[in-house]
Amino acid sequence: MARPEQVLLLEPQQELKFRGPFSEVVTTNLKLSNPTDRNVCFKVKTTAPRRYCVRPNSGIIDAGTSLNVSVMLQPFDYDPNEKSKHKFMVQSMLAPPDMTDMEGVWKEAKPEELMDSKLRCVFEMPVENEKTHDMESNKMSSSLLKSESSLPLKSLSSNLDDGEVKKIMEECKRLQMEAQRLREENKQIREDDGLRMRKSNMMSSHSSVGMKKEEGLSARSMALIVIFFVVGVVVGKLVL
Repeated sequence: MARPEQVLLLEPQQELKFRGPFSEVVTTNLKLSNPTDRNVCFKVKTTAPRRYCVRPNSGIIDAGTSLNVSVMLQPFDYDPNEKSKHKFMVQSMLAPPDMTDMEGVWKEAKPEELMDSKLRCVFEMPVENEKTHDMESNKMSSSLLKSESSLPLKSLSSNLDDGEVKKIMEECKRLQMEAQRLREENKQIREDDGLRMRKSNMMSSHSSVGMKKEEGLSARSMALIVIFFVVGVVVGKLVL
């Protein structure tokens, strides 16, 4: 007995397209719609379960509603010469009115109650022209930003009238004169310090000479006293 026709509407109907680069997770969406007046159980299966992550991979779609399924392709080394053989299958069946255990319903389902739809996977890489277009658009946006940022400066300089320019020039001149005055004061202070140092050196040299003279005089006086004492002793002995 042939299987019944799929009651769910799939979007897309035949292909799941994944657009690179594939150095990171690439996600595509599968929309499942239930146009009937009964709830429908579904499962999403793949021939490469280690390469994909499907959320949700099973569940119930209420009557007259739809559901989005996210299919996430894991990173891998893409080879443009290798065609994808990966496939997906959406399996469904009408939910029993008194259903309490969905897993049990799937186990007890008869083959003639199951409906399925198959989709193949397609890997696409961005076209070189699109890459070039993106790069050019980025360059244009950056140049526009630069030109817009330079506009305020130009408008500011054009807004300065002659009076404001004159004030700025006078302020610069005043600052230059103030700097010159400070340099002259600093030079004068250095010269005064040098003069004081020379005077102090001269005074210290004069005091050392006076001390030497006083030491010489005191030595001579002591020598004369000793001589007089010796002469007095000798004279005294002779008189006695």
